[in-house]
Amino acid sequence: MKKNILIGILIVFPLLALGGLFYTLHLKNQLPTDITNKERVPLDFKDNTVQCPQCHMYLVGKKNTAQIITNDLKTHFFDDIGCAILWLKEQKIEPHTITFWVFSNDSNRYIDALKASYNSDDETPMHYGFGAYESLKEGMIDFNEMRLRMLRGENMSDPKIRHHLKGH
Repeated sequence: MKKNILIGILIVFPLLALGGLFYTLHLKNQLPTDITNKERVPLDFKDNTVQCPQCHMYLVGKKNTAQIITNDLKTHFFDDIGCAILWLKEQKIEPHTITFWVFSNDSNRYIDALKASYNSDDETPMHYGFGAYESLKEGMIDFNEMRLRMLRGENMSDPKIRHHLKGH
């Protein structure tokens, strides 16, 4: 009887330890897109591991990125705020119903996208030109105006708009 218990312990303990090790490695290497974001906070990511669901580019660095946490607590990562706006339209999601973060060019941190100010002629990954800022400066627009221009196609990806904004 004692022999059977000892054999059971020698078999079960290493299996439990191995299972715990694999679970720990799984959590450590989990992509941020797989995390349930109960706190609705911006998540860190490693370069070239997270793909924008709109344009399918991999994110490199935080500059110009946006994160949307939907009501199912899933975080969606975007390389350009313009991609996030287009994705929300396709998904039929209103911005005020979700948590929406954008990386600020002046404070170098994620801020509430709906409260950010936007420059309309910045260099952005998809060339939409809407750079987010925490501090309002002359000539900047608010979220609603940026969204309207993005949905109308009035952004730096249009050569006529780019020519007008850059004054060339």
